[in-house]
Amino acid sequence: MKQSRALPRRAALTSLAGAALAGATALTASASERQGRTVRFATFNASLNRSAQGALVRDLSTPDNTQARNAAETIQRVDPDVLLINEFDYDDEGAAVRLFLRDYLAVGQSGARAVRYPYRFTRPVNTGVATGVDLDGKNGAVTAPGSDAYGQDAYGYGWFPGQYGMVVLSKYPIDTRAVRTFQHFLWKDMPGNVMPEGYYSDEARAILRLSSKSHWDVPVRIGRDTVHFLVSHPTPPTFDGPEDRNGRRNHDEIRLWADYIGGRRRGAYLYDDRGRRGGLRPGARFVIAGDLNADPYDGDSYDHAVRQLLEHPAVNLPAEPPASRGGVEAARLQGGANASHIGDPAYDTADFGDTAPGNLRVDHVIPSRGLAPGANGVFWPTPGDPLYRLVGDGTTVPTSDHRLVWQDVRVV
Repeated sequence: MKQSRALPRRAALTSLAGAALAGATALTASASERQGRTVRFATFNASLNRSAQGALVRDLSTPDNTQARNAAETIQRVDPDVLLINEFDYDDEGAAVRLFLRDYLAVGQSGARAVRYPYRFTRPVNTGVATGVDLDGKNGAVTAPGSDAYGQDAYGYGWFPGQYGMVVLSKYPIDTRAVRTFQHFLWKDMPGNVMPEGYYSDEARAILRLSSKSHWDVPVRIGRDTVHFLVSHPTPPTFDGPEDRNGRRNHDEIRLWADYIGGRRRGAYLYDDRGRRGGLRPGARFVIAGDLNADPYDGDSYDHAVRQLLEHPAVNLPAEPPASRGGVEAARLQGGANASHIGDPAYDTADFGDTAPGNLRVDHVIPSRGLAPGANGVFWPTPGDPLYRLVGDGTTVPTSDHRLVWQDVRVV
């Protein structure tokens, strides 16, 4: 069931007390200054997606694309060690990633320090990949890219293959040979899945992949230890009908990680794109990250989907979630749907304005046991902060409608 927004907000919109508030000027030490083995993990839906294949490469082929410069500066201001970027269009040659690294991140933007990531990982995603099946049952199978009708019949909604892709950047070595991807895992193969009954044809049910983009287990080497960076970008739980197909898919995309970290028996059914079965080895350290499109209290999630992770016995949450003053100010100034929310606006990570669903906490960085959580934050400057120009007021969107979320952890 989709969750309600009817209850009053439990924290007054004008109150900042009690929150772990991290404004743009309150970030902790840069990567080079952090003590010992403290590592900053982050996720950022940077909205570096375009409406046509190849358009992102063209935009990044010059060093003066305003949105890309803003995204790069946002990353530079926070200076994460290991970063997932959601909504970064994939291309087979990796040209967009190379250009963004060389001409944007490696160049100081508006007084910020350049940041370099010697290690990267990206792979194809399901968005915009044709199924050859009429998934929505409306107009036959649409197989020519470049339209909404095509996107509705793709494995994951997208106008062309690779739209809304993902990339992992790291200052620490990535064990590329040990990466596991779950792009092709079929939704029907998840025991007890919540795929809607009666909506998809038998043909569609037989081929529909669970992941709307992909799920990646990216092992990062930190000294002699390994931390598994578990990244994804589940479909938004909306843009559907009473069958709630996207809400249900979002729930099960999140459940994949809950089962993956849940022990041998719970994850035994899983198979990756190389055919290897099972979940993560018990006791392995991990950080789950991504725009999960699920708020624990508000929005349209099916059965409070993200709580499958936030309440999981294998995770080790910080005393306070990542927070910002900017989120509180945005909710107060915008009002509307925000005033009826249950969750504290200090923890919001996306600015969806004053209409339904309002601003939400949908971007998450979740550490495991064996990792000691430290400082954290949401990069959301207030209107009085000089860096407010990077986030805007919800009407103007200079960078993205999502905020970069970061969490420091110490390997113990």
